[in-house]
Amino acid sequence: MKIVVLAGGTSTERDISIVTSYRVCESLRRNGHDANMLDVFLGLEDSKVADFFTEKNDLGELSDNLKDKTPGIAAEVERRDKARESFFGPNVIELCKEADIVFMGLHGSNGEDGKVQATFDLMGIRYTGTDYLSSAISMSKELAKKVLVPEGIPMPKGLTLHKGHKAEYVPFPCVVKPCCGGSSVGVSIAHNEKEFEAALADAFSYEDTVLVEEYIDGREFSVAVLDGKALPVIEIEPLEGFYDYKNKYKAGSTKETCPADIPDDVASQMQFWAEKCCQSAGVTTYARVDELLDRNGNIFCLEINTLPGMTDTSLIPQEAAAVGISYDELTQTIIDISLAKYN
Repeated sequence: MKIVVLAGGTSTERDISIVTSYRVCESLRRNGHDANMLDVFLGLEDSKVADFFTEKNDLGELSDNLKDKTPGIAAEVERRDKARESFFGPNVIELCKEADIVFMGLHGSNGEDGKVQATFDLMGIRYTGTDYLSSAISMSKELAKKVLVPEGIPMPKGLTLHKGHKAEYVPFPCVVKPCCGGSSVGVSIAHNEKEFEAALADAFSYEDTVLVEEYIDGREFSVAVLDGKALPVIEIEPLEGFYDYKNKYKAGSTKETCPADIPDDVASQMQFWAEKCCQSAGVTTYARVDELLDRNGNIFCLEINTLPGMTDTSLIPQEAAAVGISYDELTQTIIDISLAKYN
């Protein structure tokens, strides 16, 4: 099949998206597909379009080149906004239309929030992962709570703050996070008023809406859901601090155990809640649900990741491997499940 692996974009997770897409594209080529990476924002020059699918380019070199362009992305976004130009780079829509399917390697805003998916739906472009509506619900931590909590799903108590507004009361310690961010970018734990103000300033530097949640003192876990069925639970133990951006993507900074060393009944309950989260939000194909287990044995669901990372240190490939699914089998399975939606 001809496959576009859509990468990059404009979010704070741009570079992680490039690594995910690099690994996925390598895998799809090993699986026999005519696959190539394409930056959704930067696009491709006209002279390279004809050979895009058949070109066996050096993906590592391409990844490095795309990362080198990251520092200039913000300025280009500002320029396009003023000129009222498209988010999609040159030839992106044309190549995605030509593909048998687009593998969504994007993370964060303008990729994981349903906007690209909605555009593709209107244009008849087939893509991997869940649809635009479930993407939007899951991306917004505020909206996800409004959907999941009434379904009985346990989540930390919290409140939403908009830039310029103040919280009347905040119990310490608390967690402060951007409402729609990913990869724990801008997430802080505040133990007092001074730390809280600093955490708010950091979170508001990324978005105009932030979430303030009670701090749950416990162990961190994640559960992948593949085609509606939960994979084995993985425990995440950062060697320092919490599971922030550095600990997620710096090799050796986090101990990950899969299957997690927890009682079978606890693991089953975590898997149940992960499946329930996806069902309630309408998430299909594959996703990852982050959860906490406090010292009293209570489980809390944190968020749904609808385009989970596929890097060397990512969690879903580890969970798949625990049930005998190799990385190449996982990418093919995602393609197969996604195509089945269109038949």
